[in-house]
This record gives sequence, structure tokens and C-alpha cells, in this order.
Amino acid sequence: MTTTTPDLVATCWTSAGNVGPLDTSEASPIPVLERVRAVGATGWMGMGLVYDDLLVVQDTIGFAELRRHAHAAGLRHLEVELATGWWRTEDQSWRDKWNLLLEAATELGAAFIKIGTEFGEPVTDLTMFVDPLRSLADEAAAAGTRVALEPLPFGLIASMPQGAELIRAVDHPAAGLLVDYWHVFRAGTSLGELADCLDPSIVFGIELCDARAEVVGTLFEDTRDRRTLVGQGDQDVAGFIRTMRDIGYTGPWGVEILSSEHRQRPLWDALRAAYSTALQAFE
Repeated sequence: MTTTTPDLVATCWTSAGNVGPLDTSEASPIPVLERVRAVGATGWMGMGLVYDDLLVVQDTIGFAELRRHAHAAGLRHLEVELATGWWRTEDQSWRDKWNLLLEAATELGAAFIKIGTEFGEPVTDLTMFVDPLRSLADEAAAAGTRVALEPLPFGLIASMPQGAELIRAVDHPAAGLLVDYWHVFRAGTSLGELADCLDPSIVFGIELCDARAEVVGTLFEDTRDRRTLVGQGDQDVAGFIRTMRDIGYTGPWGVEILSSEHRQRPLWDALRAAYSTALQAFE
């Protein structure tokens, strides 16, 4: 039987070093080209960068130079994140961030821009998101990219079924979902429910990780500080991979290792550990 090694993408936090979500600056303390070289040399086929990383790139080497180095390192998939606030029609303060992410995605050839919502109680009516998301998808498509919504169990759009409902209401080829496995199981969504709500046309990207059965602290603290390497937690990562393949997903697989432990690992050790453990889940 012939097997093909999956294209694995080191999502932004996997190679970021000692920095995390909602830090004063989310920019990695590791120079971006050092990250690019290390990611490429440890087997990955792509990598992600967060908005504050992209600000640094814009002010230093520029996106064209970053793309040149990434391609030279063998990286075919570049990701950018995270846009929020896009549903606010009167307050346009989110636009500066969105415009930079759009420029970066265009220059880097990113397949999509990750977007999310703010923390809060899940909404019961998706209406306020539909037209703004359709407009955002129009802008992305005009720039040659797409938008991938990441539902968060502590966010306004809190589950993959709810996210899928919104994407189908938007009904735009440049609007889809980013399916992060942590957000699937922490929202209480079973693999059967996941398969029922998804189809390959709306799944733009996937993120793999693992975690213990019990939540430690708040959901945000748990996702930021307590994820584990794949296979070192209690979740059915292999079952999730089978489920996503069964629905017809054929794209690259992001690996998002986000934890206080991972942030302390030296860059090359962090990348090797995240890559080898993720690969075992496919075997």
C-alpha cells in the first residue's frame, strides 16, 4: 500500500517561540527569516504568521522578500491571521488591520486570511454577520485570496455547525471555514456531528493539536497554555483526520501547538517535535 506524506503547515504559534495570543505584542522574538529556514529544514511544507509578525516584515524586508525566502526554503503554503471586528458596519477601526492582512495575503500568495469573532456569549441569530462576511469575501476574492472563519467555543460564533450555517448563508466561494480540532472538541461537537455539517467546498483549512480531557482554567487559558503535542493528550486526533478525509478534504494540514510548555522549547526542537508527533497521527 502506498502512502503519501501529508503537507504539514507550522501555523503561527508553532514556530513563534516565547510569545502568545493577547500578549502586548504578538510578534515573535525570533527573526522571521530564521523561522523560515528552520521551518523549511524540519520537513514542513508551510508556515503561518500573525498580524504583528507581518507588521515587522512590512517595516523591514517586505513581503516580496519574505515570499522569495519561503519558496527557497521549500514552503508552498503561507498563512496570515487574524482579522476580527469585520462585522461592525459603523465602527471601521478594524480596517487598518484587515488591509495589511489583505496586502500580505496577496503578496505572499496565501490561500486565505484567517478571521474570527470576539470573545462573548454565542449569538443566537447570525443575521448581523451575513452581509459583512459576504463583503469581506468580495474584497478577498478581488485580491486573489479567500477568508476562512475560525469558530471559537468562547466566541460569538462558537461551534463548527454554527460556523457552517453562517458560511452557507453567506454563499460565497471565497468564504469558508478553518477547522481547528481544539475548537471542535472543546465545543462538544462530536466527529459525527462534524461530518454532518461540513463538506469540502467550505473547508479551507485545518489545524491539528491535542489536549487533556479536562479544561484547566478558562477556555481561553486552556487553549493558550495547555494544548499538547499530537498524541500526548486525550483527544482522538487520528479519528478527526479520518473524518476530514472522509468528507473529502485534500488540502494541507496545519499543526497548531500552543502552550506554555511549547513556548519554552528552542525553535528547532519545537518544530521537530510538532512535526514528528503530528505525522504519527496519519500513520
